[in-house]
Amino acid sequence: MTFDIKAEKTTLAGHGGEEIEAYMAQPVGDGPYGGVVVIHHMPGFDRSSKEIARRLAADEGLIAVMPHLHSREGKGASPDDASAASRAAGGVPDDRLVGDVEAAMKKIKSLPASNGKVGTIGYCSGGRQSFLAAISLKLDAAVDCYGAFVVGHPPEGMGLKATPLVDRAKDLSCPLLGLFGADDKHPSSDQVAELEKALAEHGKTYEFHSYEGAGHAFFDVDRPSYRPEAAVDGWRKIHDFYGRYLAS
Repeated sequence: MTFDIKAEKTTLAGHGGEEIEAYMAQPVGDGPYGGVVVIHHMPGFDRSSKEIARRLAADEGLIAVMPHLHSREGKGASPDDASAASRAAGGVPDDRLVGDVEAAMKKIKSLPASNGKVGTIGYCSGGRQSFLAAISLKLDAAVDCYGAFVVGHPPEGMGLKATPLVDRAKDLSCPLLGLFGADDKHPSSDQVAELEKALAEHGKTYEFHSYEGAGHAFFDVDRPSYRPEAAVDGWRKIHDFYGRYLAS
């Protein structure tokens, strides 16, 4: 089933009450619809990230809200310049990320068509941040697409300030879907296995899938890393997962 949608820029009262830009795509109709906070990758609030929000609305029937995580560093700047400014500052601080995601959750739940259920999805740095949100907030579902540095530290010279989150696996508030490339280095297969072990030890609900022949960013159609078979199957997994946990 495909849904007619409307998509537009909006604003949120983000972390600390500061107004930030956001992008929202939602099915047309009374619902009720589940919701998802889309956490964009490090390149930022760009065309491909907005397309993910529209796809979730059109194909999954979800209210998708994507906060512009680099709003503060790059007001009025292009996505590339805003991303560069954020990276130069060490990336998005964890507490600020949680506040911005919480604001997007409140936005979704305030809408008349919302069924009150909200999940997250994130890619690359956004995958780590999706996991961070799921251990910090009360969510109904979370998707981590090759989130780097949930386990392990960023290499020296990368410039990112990110601490490992695996020790907080006990705090996971919802079912977790993890989609990974077997050839990825951030996260590596060993790091994925370490996270899976921690989740299992704490009795958490999760499912992980790793794709042979795929590395980092295999969902991104605009990069040489795109792997169609892995991406298509990954979207099927996302569809089934959200259907179980975010449907009315």
